[in-house]
Amino acid sequence: MKWGTLFDVERVKELIGELEQTSMSNDFWNDIEKAQKVLQQLKSYKELVEKFEKLCMDYDDIFVLIEMAEESEEEELVDESKTCAKEFQKNYDEMLIATLLDEPYDKNDAILELHPGAGGTEACDWVSMLLRMYTRWAEGRGFKVEMLDYLDGEEAGVKSVTLQITGENAYGYLKSEKGIHRLVRISPFDSSGRRHTSFASCDVIPQITDEIEVEIKTEDLRIDTYRSTGAGGQHVNTTDSAVRITHLPTGIVVQCQNERSQIQNREKAMQMLRAKLYEKEKQERMNTIDGIRGEKKDIAWGSQIRSYVFHPYNLVKDHRTLHETGNTDAVMDGHIDKFMNAYLAWIHQRD
Repeated sequence: MKWGTLFDVERVKELIGELEQTSMSNDFWNDIEKAQKVLQQLKSYKELVEKFEKLCMDYDDIFVLIEMAEESEEEELVDESKTCAKEFQKNYDEMLIATLLDEPYDKNDAILELHPGAGGTEACDWVSMLLRMYTRWAEGRGFKVEMLDYLDGEEAGVKSVTLQITGENAYGYLKSEKGIHRLVRISPFDSSGRRHTSFASCDVIPQITDEIEVEIKTEDLRIDTYRSTGAGGQHVNTTDSAVRITHLPTGIVVQCQNERSQIQNREKAMQMLRAKLYEKEKQERMNTIDGIRGEKKDIAWGSQIRSYVFHPYNLVKDHRTLHETGNTDAVMDGHIDKFMNAYLAWIHQRD
């Protein structure tokens, strides 16, 4: 992987100049939404260049510090140089991974859905654990987490949940989580203390803007309203404000119950439908290409992307990248960045 092909600092500086020129035009604020996107992109580019330039300065400073430590042989300087080198490596790795987020919608917000597999209460409880994991991860990054739809399990856990996660590169990172997640543990719901295996599916799509054209015919939609059932405030269970939209040709179903009005829930559900139809079309194109290449991917239920083993040992292992850790508590507490980073590096190596 070549740094220059992923982050051309001179080109980024040129783009900064172009965006600054655009922001100074007389009609810049005529379209407020477009202006805000320009300023957001400008801010993102400037932060990227600042991080790159700081890394360059830190790199030079570390070499000076190492030379001083070698000449003086002072233990304090040696320790300081080691600490600085370790911090530099961490910052370098983070920026290197950030440059891998170069796909069209990597910078977008993300919509994440979790559903249990076979296993009843066990699987629903596993969904609730994953919900906590992703919420902790997002909050740790300063991202906003909004629950769009929520359905309790019959006895415990969560039967289904849809989140909107808002933050820079949210989709770029979370796309690594799409697939089947497998849990192996001693069941807290089994009085005999037997080991159980549970599955849950995670689906992630980018929050796409109105700039993406997806044809949706009114006659292809079935729109149902119902009373909200999830946690979300005093407004739930008072009116039929929740909205479920079924796209009849594809069978895709989206629903939203988080907003206070039926109109708002319908708008949010339509956004989700547009995103899912766009993803479906993109996946079909990829499948066509894979067919030409002679590739075949098994997407059957149970072909997990990651396993979480709590018994008879502790291990979380990604079956695509082979990255693993024995610190299961940290993973379930939202520390999954290393898995995401390993995935981003893996897909770029494949490309």
